[in-house]
Amino acid sequence: MGQLDYNLLLRWFVGLNMDDAVWDPTVFTKNRERLLAGDIAEAFFARVLAQARERGLLSDEHFTIDGTLIEAWASLKSFKKKDAPRRPPDDPGNPTVDFHGERRSNVTHMSTTDPDARLVRKAKGHEAKLAYQGHVLMDNRHGLAVEGCVTRASGYGERAAALEMLGHVATTKRVTVGADKGDATRDFVEALRLVQVTPHVAQNTSNRSRAIDERTTRHAGYGVSQWKRKRVEEIFGWLKTVGLLRKTRHRGRRRVNWMFIFGLAVYNLVRLRNLAEATG
Repeated sequence: MGQLDYNLLLRWFVGLNMDDAVWDPTVFTKNRERLLAGDIAEAFFARVLAQARERGLLSDEHFTIDGTLIEAWASLKSFKKKDAPRRPPDDPGNPTVDFHGERRSNVTHMSTTDPDARLVRKAKGHEAKLAYQGHVLMDNRHGLAVEGCVTRASGYGERAAALEMLGHVATTKRVTVGADKGDATRDFVEALRLVQVTPHVAQNTSNRSRAIDERTTRHAGYGVSQWKRKRVEEIFGWLKTVGLLRKTRHRGRRRVNWMFIFGLAVYNLVRLRNLAEATG
């Protein structure tokens, strides 16, 4: 809102002339709340997906599921014990916090800045951060996102979101879904088969009791799914660089989910343009 006073590009984008008065910031805030309440991001995403379907660019059989961490707009200093008494900080702008010797978990602690964010680490040896988990269901034919959502980060969130999103597409025929070896658990594989989804999950070679065996891997389609599923990283890479979702600028799962779905819709638009140029 501050840049509208001098940024001509932003004025052109929102329809203001050079000498027009800039709105009060509360106008923007009220309109943002209307967009959130009206599910505009979901409607926009559905319209873009409908264009792809009309052009015959979507498959209704082969998909990929994956998730990524989205860093929350909250610092580790805000991650405090839920029942701890509130004390005035020594420095309101940058308080001193000593975590030495304190065991912190999502069960006992919560961020006072963004209560929906969860403390999570990407892998062993990585630093823990407050984050959300973004999930994408990708169509394998041209790498378009067909479903997406944001959940509170947890060790089981990706699998639960995958089953929910696949339940929307696996209604008329049996479909396949590719996934990384982090999802190669017996419970998840069995749950996929119960909803008529063939699990083309990467094998976890470090686990002796493998959830995926030669009954699945011997088919040529399994290799194709493993090759195609790498394209989902292009979606996450675009969202975190161009889509500004490496670290969210919003607080609360509802708003972060809104921006995530909106970002997926824009990614699909860019992808559709590139496909149109490639085909002449």
